[in-house]
Amino acid sequence: MKPTIFKITTLVTVLFFTAQLSAQKFQGKAYYFSKSKMELGNWGARMSEAQKKQIQARLKNRLEKKYILSFNMQESTFLEEEKIDAISGATDSWGGYFSRGDLHKNIKENKLVQSQEFYGKRFLVKDQLVKIEWNLGTETKMIGNYTCYKAAAMVPKSELSWFDFSWSDLRSNSDDTKEVVEPMIVVEAWYTPQIPVAQGPAEYWGLPGLILEVSAGNTTLLCSELVLNPTEKIKIEAPDKGEEITKKEYTSTIRKKMVEMRNNRMGRRRGR
Repeated sequence: MKPTIFKITTLVTVLFFTAQLSAQKFQGKAYYFSKSKMELGNWGARMSEAQKKQIQARLKNRLEKKYILSFNMQESTFLEEEKIDAISGATDSWGGYFSRGDLHKNIKENKLVQSQEFYGKRFLVKDQLVKIEWNLGTETKMIGNYTCYKAAAMVPKSELSWFDFSWSDLRSNSDDTKEVVEPMIVVEAWYTPQIPVAQGPAEYWGLPGLILEVSAGNTTLLCSELVLNPTEKIKIEAPDKGEEITKKEYTSTIRKKMVEMRNNRMGRRRGR
């Protein structure tokens, strides 16, 4: 499947979208691909274009990913397709520690359940859905055969990246007494009222139509294929294995573990 070609598999008639639509029976699958821009900061300024391209090729499996959103009127699951490292031929296990786990959203009950794994330990993150105050615009564009409308919002960065960590995060949070202003991320979404569900990829939801494209920070998610109301019923189930924890508790737990790892590593270096 080429990401530049939007494939539509329509297994129902136009009457599907009329008043005869049964909310309980309506379901579908949307296939998304993500692209993230590589940020090298001051380090990148000292690199040649050839070096940048080499690093980008090496990190392609982290910068470009594929996902499947299975949805009905009330629930959805958002899963990453397993991807094999293009160079080593092995699963990118290190990247997996800081990537999104299996995500289940229940928009009727305003609940999120997400499975995360960190160094062999599985966590079951349970929390409320992120509240997004969308500003609906009038600008439109076509994505495949669907007319999409633009919407925008400002969302706290922590709500979109609570499962993602880096060593620089530890440095920036080392001073607990320092007042930190919550950074905000501009989110731009394109949704289609032709598919009247308030679902979307990743954390995004709450618009009067399925979100087919969304951009936040340096990452864009774009729907490349859509299957509506297939003959075989789609199973939409929340993950149920792991230590139950909230998003805030998970962030605190992983940060403490990373600090412990860093201190152990520094201790080994001093002992040499």
